[in-house]
Amino acid sequence: MDTPRANRLHIGVYGKRNVGKSSLVNAITGQSIAVVSDVPGTTTDPVYKAMELHPVGPVVFIDTAGLDDVGHLGRLRVDKTREAAQKTDVALVVFTGEPDVEAEWVADLGRRGVPVVAVVNKADELADAEAVRAAVKARLRLDAVVVSARTGQNVAAIRDAILAELPDDEPVSITGALAEPGDLVLLVMPQDIQAPKGRLILPQVQTLRDLLDKKCLVMSCTTDRLAETLAALSRPPKLIITDSQVFPVVHAAKPPESLLTSFSVLFASYKGDIDAFVAGARGIDALTATSRVLIAESCTHAPLEEDIGRVKIPALLRRRFGETLQVDMLSGPGLLEDLDSYDLVIHCGGCMFNRRHVLSRIDEARAHGVPISNYGITIAHLSGILDQITLAPR
Repeated sequence: MDTPRANRLHIGVYGKRNVGKSSLVNAITGQSIAVVSDVPGTTTDPVYKAMELHPVGPVVFIDTAGLDDVGHLGRLRVDKTREAAQKTDVALVVFTGEPDVEAEWVADLGRRGVPVVAVVNKADELADAEAVRAAVKARLRLDAVVVSARTGQNVAAIRDAILAELPDDEPVSITGALAEPGDLVLLVMPQDIQAPKGRLILPQVQTLRDLLDKKCLVMSCTTDRLAETLAALSRPPKLIITDSQVFPVVHAAKPPESLLTSFSVLFASYKGDIDAFVAGARGIDALTATSRVLIAESCTHAPLEEDIGRVKIPALLRRRFGETLQVDMLSGPGLLEDLDSYDLVIHCGGCMFNRRHVLSRIDEARAHGVPISNYGITIAHLSGILDQITLAPR
């Protein structure tokens, strides 16, 4: 199976119109994956292309619209580029002249810890490519790679620069140190209305694969068969991973020696910042009947009557704080808007986002002083068992 896009390194390509961003993507990948034209503004919405980039591995290239795009449509295109920057792990910023508007973007990427590779393109056309390189160094303190996407000159050096900037803190395992070879692990997976017919949801599939790769002994059941499954085992499982929605039921039934966590809690660490989410959950206690909460999920789907984000979590909150508590919903990859008006953000597990995107949303909330948690941590806190479940260490 192909590596899911959310698990690939995201390489964003940024720059003004007509600096050859699309040509550069094509040159790096050796494929014609982006539309190339001499007309400025050819790229409108960001173009995503998943591929294998030797020796980096599975990546997604994001070809974006010009940073200097103008007019109403141009501003909308730049907004889409800002959204793409939220999920960028490594940024290629392309220059053909002295930097100006690029400085703001480089500074923003730097504030969020995104490494930037500066590229001076069109070396075969520029009157003095080295002068541009010197200007980038003086203004932005970046050592630019001078290339020609058209001729292929020095393009290989970009791959080396990307390799040198790879994040070194990416978690390599969903379950971390919680499971080792030979451990017995029980997965409790209620097949409710949110589970696609005939399939498991993505976090369940990815966690199962993670455990199998570790050579764990894996057993699975639905919630109504939990007691029967535990009785059939020759020993208590070392670890039980459950759907967060049934945390209280599984916590009450589990053997004392078994560790308990949930798929969403595991993904809080794998895709985000577990400490920030736990701290955010503590902020739930400060809510009142007039508070405003934003539920943010990474994917978009039609509302379901048992939906955890749209139905179950709002019901738990209103049960505690009253029916006048306002709960808003944001679906999809857009920017978190109007954060100053919210008292809490509750994020989904983020299985459809890469880790950088989830961390960007955490940074957005932090910048506005708004606590942020995720589904699993929130449900554990509201159920009174947050201190009794196991958090995957980072």
